[in-house]
Amino acid sequence: MFQKVLIANRGEIARRLILACHELEITAVAIYSEADANAPWARLADERYALSGVSASDTYLNQAAILELATACGAQAIHPGYGFLSENATFAAACAQKGIVFIGPSPEAMALMGSKAKSREIARQAGVPVVPGVDGAGLDVIALQTAVAHIDYPILVKASAGGGGKGMRVVSSADEFASAVQAARSEAQNSFGDDHILVEKYFSEIHHVEIQILADTHGNLLHLFERECSIQRRHQKIIEESPAPIIQDDDLRRRMAEAAVSLAKAVNYSSAGTVEFIVDGAGNFYFLEMNTRLQVEHPITELVTGIDLAVWQIRIAAGEPLPFRQSEIRQRGHAIECRVYAEDPAHNFLPSIGEIAVYRPPSGPGVRVDDGIESGTAVTPYYDPMLAKIITWGHNREEAIGKMVLALRQTVLLGVTTNIPYLLDILQEPAFRSGQTSTNYLQTH
Repeated sequence: MFQKVLIANRGEIARRLILACHELEITAVAIYSEADANAPWARLADERYALSGVSASDTYLNQAAILELATACGAQAIHPGYGFLSENATFAAACAQKGIVFIGPSPEAMALMGSKAKSREIARQAGVPVVPGVDGAGLDVIALQTAVAHIDYPILVKASAGGGGKGMRVVSSADEFASAVQAARSEAQNSFGDDHILVEKYFSEIHHVEIQILADTHGNLLHLFERECSIQRRHQKIIEESPAPIIQDDDLRRRMAEAAVSLAKAVNYSSAGTVEFIVDGAGNFYFLEMNTRLQVEHPITELVTGIDLAVWQIRIAAGEPLPFRQSEIRQRGHAIECRVYAEDPAHNFLPSIGEIAVYRPPSGPGVRVDDGIESGTAVTPYYDPMLAKIITWGHNREEAIGKMVLALRQTVLLGVTTNIPYLLDILQEPAFRSGQTSTNYLQTH
C-alpha cells in the first residue's frame, strides 16, 4: 500500500479522497490555489502545498507544478478525482515517467475511451449497440449532410472530445445543419483544442442510464449495477439515483451490465469507470460514452452496494485484487443524490459569488453529505459552483425521496443563493415521484 498520496483536486472530492486515504492509513497531501488557501478540505490533509495563481490553468490543471510538488514531497501516487486532469492521458503518462502511480486506468485505455469517435467504434466491434450516426472526421459540411441523409431529424452534432455539453448542438431541420456544424466545431476547438465532431440521431424522449464498473489489474472486472442521471440542466446532471426508475426489467439491467463489461474488457480497463447509455421507452439502449474516472455521483452506488469506490480505486492502483465476485454484489434499497450549487435559478442560474455566512448540513439516518465548505468559506468565480452533494438512502424509492426532501429543508446555507428550492420543486413534482424522469424533464416541467 502507498505511504503518501497527493490529491490533485479541490472541494468536496478532495475531502472525499483525503478521508479515503486516512481510512487506509495513507498520508494525504493536498494542493490548493491562492483562492482556496483557507479551504476546510485543504486543512484536513496531513500535508498541504500552495499553487501560485487562482485560475484552473495556473493551478489544478498545471501538470508541471503538480508533478514537481508530488516528487518533492515524496508522494508515491496521485489521485486526480474528477474533472481537471482526471481524464488526461498525457498527464497519466507523465506520472508514469516520473515513477508516480496515477490512480485511474492506463493512459492507453483513457485515450481510447476519451475519444467519442474511437470509443463508439470499439463499442460497435464489441457488440454493444450504438446510436445511428456518422463520424465527421475529414468531411466538410456538404459531405457530412449527405452522409447523414438516412437519419431522420432531429439530429445531434457533438464534439468527439470533452464533455459537459460543450460543442453540442441539436438540429431540427436541414436548414439549420450547416450553421450547427460550424458552431459545434468552433466551440469544440476552443474548449478542447479539437474540432472533431460526430453526428448522431437525437432522441427527444430518452433516459440517461450508466453502469458502474470496477476492475483490478489481475483480470477481475465487475459491474456495480446502474444509476439513472436523466434530470439534467444544459447537459449537466443535478439529480441521480440508483436503481434506475426506467429499468423495471431485470433482463434489460443484465444486458446493459454485460455490454458495459464487454466494452471495458475490450480496452483492458482497470480502476473505477462508468459506461453511459441512453435508453428509450421501449427498452432499447445505446452506448453514449465512457467516463474513465470516478463519477460525481459515485456515492449512490456506494450506498446501494456497500462498496467504497474511492478506497478501492486506491487499493487497485496499489496492486490489490478485488476480493469479491460478481455474484456477491447486490443492489440494496434505493439512493438519491442532489447536487447543491451556488447559483440563482430565478436569474437564469447565474453563479452566486460571495462568502458563506452560515452553513449547517443535514444529518440523520440514511443521510450522507459530501462537501468541502464551512461557514466563512468564500465562493469564487474561478471554479465550478457546486458546493455539496446530499445523498439519501431508503428501503425503497419513496422513502429515499422523502428523506431527501427533509434533508434539503434541514440544510442551512446562507450568504449565497443556492438551487435548493429548485431541487425541492423537482422532487415534489408528481411526475418525478412516479419515476417519469427523461432527459427533457426540466424542459417539460
